[in-house]
Amino acid sequence: MSTAVASTEVSTHFPFDVFIINLGKYNEGYLVGEWVHFPTTPEEMQEVFKRIGIGQKDDFGQPYEEWFITDYDCYVPGLYDVLGEYESLDELNYLASRIEELDKSEWETFNAAVEMGEYTDSVKDLINLTENLDCYNFYSDIYNDEDLGYYWIEESGAYDTKAMGRLSSYIDYEAFGRDIRLDEGGEFTDNGYIINNYGSFIERYSGNREEIPDEYRVFVSEDEPTLETMTENEKQAFVDGIELTLDYGMTEGLTQSDMDLYNAIIQERTEGEKTSIRKQLAENKAKCAAAPQENKKNKNHDMEV
Repeated sequence: MSTAVASTEVSTHFPFDVFIINLGKYNEGYLVGEWVHFPTTPEEMQEVFKRIGIGQKDDFGQPYEEWFITDYDCYVPGLYDVLGEYESLDELNYLASRIEELDKSEWETFNAAVEMGEYTDSVKDLINLTENLDCYNFYSDIYNDEDLGYYWIEESGAYDTKAMGRLSSYIDYEAFGRDIRLDEGGEFTDNGYIINNYGSFIERYSGNREEIPDEYRVFVSEDEPTLETMTENEKQAFVDGIELTLDYGMTEGLTQSDMDLYNAIIQERTEGEKTSIRKQLAENKAKCAAAPQENKKNKNHDMEV
């Protein structure tokens, strides 16, 4: 992979940018690619693929189907070293979206945690890191042992320097800060001082694509059934399968997209039933209107004297 290069074509408003190239063209000796801002959308990604020739055919009539990543522009220190050539675009978009959603304090903590090097072995780890920033304590104005020692003695409220009297003038802030750092396992980063407070780190994303929320995905699999492409028999089989799974409490394998599709089918059927009832009522009303009216007088004939 090429080295990181500061590009004038990218914007710091995005967590990172990715240079995606057409692998088939690359093997033919041509560098056909494009910078893509992340997070992106499925529509934008498809437009990029069109522009770099993915889906087009080569001289032998074979379509260009493969792509890979040659470079990143990252605005989080340490992030560049984690990202590889064949990362999932869905995962990258998930990560970029999560980073973009962080507030200022969370962003600073995330930057420091990445530089610290914990939970940075993969994109999956980084996604989970964005969900567990409360497991870290971050101090943005502390950059060395002396700063750390001064904070604990003078600012934290843990010590009463007035009670020490003149002895407080002899405090070695640097030595004290070094002892604190070694004791709690903290690290100084470009953004400040960070420690792992050993809170409960919960892995919310296991690396299974099905766990990526739909709004973060850039690919919709052609094999994925949709309401528009399913036959009535397929819809019935799908509904039966979901309801059987729910009845037996085997919900571990169910995804949100499965439930969304199930609910869409049920809603479609409900709307269809409403339409049928309204149609039947309209037909009955029309029949009544067309029927010959009886003579009201004959109705009470037996009562006439």
